[in-house]
Amino acid sequence: MKMNDLYDLSHTLAAEYLAGFSYPWQALSGIKELIRELGPKLGGEYSEIAPEVWVHSTAKVAPTAYLGAPCIIGPGTEVRHCAFVRGSV
Repeated sequence: MKMNDLYDLSHTLAAEYLAGFSYPWQALSGIKELIRELGPKLGGEYSEIAPEVWVHSTAKVAPTAYLGAPCIIGPGTEVRHCAFVRGSV
């Protein structure tokens, strides 16, 4: 199955980037750079809570969760107690 069969790209800020690949795993090598590019442009609903870690105002992040840079936590996301979110997500 190809990218367009698996995902509706109209729901992501990475649509233009992802559309350039046939298979999802092909996009992995450039995710870190994409996050670093998108993060500063996210706007007022996002806060940079640590260097290169952006969290949407509607996201819930437990104080015991680890968010590794770079990462973007999107709208409505819940990151629970002791979660480990490594960089490039």
